Amino acid sequence: MAEFVARQWCDGLPIIPPTAARVGAMLGGAPPDRALGALPPLWRPATLEKLAVNAVMAGCEPAAFPVLVAAVQAMLDPAFNLYGVQATTHPVAPLVIVHGPVAARIGVHAGSGCFGPGFRANATIGRALRLILMNVGGAWPGRHDMATQGSPAKFAYCIAERVDASPWGPWRAEDAVTVFGGEPPHNVNDHVSTTAAGILATVADTAVSLGSNVGWFLAQSQLLLVLGPEHAATIAADGFTRADVQRHVFEHARLPLRTLKLGGMWGMQDWPAWLSAVRDDDALLPQVPSPDDVFVLVAGGPGKHSAVVPNCTFSRAVSRPLAPPG
Repeated sequence: MAEFVARQWCDGLPIIPPTAARVGAMLGGAPPDRALGALPPLWRPATLEKLAVNAVMAGCEPAAFPVLVAAVQAMLDPAFNLYGVQATTHPVAPLVIVHGPVAARIGVHAGSGCFGPGFRANATIGRALRLILMNVGGAWPGRHDMATQGSPAKFAYCIAERVDASPWGPWRAEDAVTVFGGEPPHNVNDHVSTTAAGILATVADTAVSLGSNVGWFLAQSQLLLVLGPEHAATIAADGFTRADVQRHVFEHARLPLRTLKLGGMWGMQDWPAWLSAVRDDDALLPQVPSPDDVFVLVAGGPGKHSAVVPNCTFSRAVSRPLAPPG
């Protein structure tokens, strides 16, 4: 362990030594030299062997390895802008969302406390991805990873959908992985609303602030809404579909121009011409380009809480289906 720490090969937590036998078991017959691409910021090749080494170190079970491979493939999509995610001063971390029956098969938790701690698959998949970003990509805190303060989400950030508690079914039904470059979850605490409009008003208010990146670079901005089952049930009882939730949040998660002028990234924003032409200080300006840029899933346990995860605005969510690593 001391040698791994000295060489900056770990995240500060104990690791499992990546012996040849353990790495071979993780690969499960997949070709070790197969490269998925080059990981920024140092652009080192992400071979399956390197992924397997870090998966072993993180404590992953071999059954989770295809999820990890799909997550890396998704992050390498140019739309995700992994270089920006790795090198920014923003505390962004890739949130891994596991969809489909595979989540239950490998134990990715979607119930109470799904953002952690306590669940091996969530913790080790998320941790393995971080080790890959550090050890293969080369993003070490203060050296290439320039996050001003970082985030606990940079240790492990992985959940699944709570399909059994979703009134709208899954976001994605097939075995797949979505990576979302997001901030840590922003809690939505609403114990009193008994209507969809009431809960979503609280959601919309939580989703927007001067300090968020969302809205300043409008074309790239996205919001992930992780509804707790109780909030989801109340919203659905009013007849709202998932698309209705997306549109409602899009239309109500807005800030007046006069507020935006107070600080944040005012003067640095990247807005389309129609938005830059607004002169009415009371005009309520959208924070994402369209309802399709509000993603909605259900996760968590009992309690009247939900979460909003704003993106870092220069990274778009990307999904990839699961496939055998070989």
